[in-house]
Amino acid sequence: MKDKKNFKLVHQSEIQVRWGDMDAFNHVNNAAYLSYFEQARCDWWNSMGMDTRRSDEGPVVLLADCFYKKAVYFPSTLVIDLYASAPGRSSFTIFYECRVKGSDEICTTGSTKMVWVHYAIEKSIELPDIIRQALPSTES
Repeated sequence: MKDKKNFKLVHQSEIQVRWGDMDAFNHVNNAAYLSYFEQARCDWWNSMGMDTRRSDEGPVVLLADCFYKKAVYFPSTLVIDLYASAPGRSSFTIFYECRVKGSDEICTTGSTKMVWVHYAIEKSIELPDIIRQALPSTES
């Protein structure tokens, strides 16, 4: 993401790097960051009282990306800031900034395009009000 002006900071999570997140080069494996982003998203939704495990509808990742800027090592605590875009009918984008706690230097960024779906019919549906209210307004 080049410009955060159309995104809103919606949540911040702290996540412990686990020894098992390391790779043969002794730094956090690239694939672990998608799991960190997933955990941060779940933390955000839980903070709003959402429980998508017991519902007929919920979020699905349509697209995910990561940009690795600096290696992270065990032991570390990561701070992940979640920024959300204005909603469409059934989707929105989350941008992530990840840094080691105590540092202002961003080590990894990423994004996920989220689509709200009805699981039984496997079709996109309108975003629920609880999500729509947490996102930036589409009005200027």
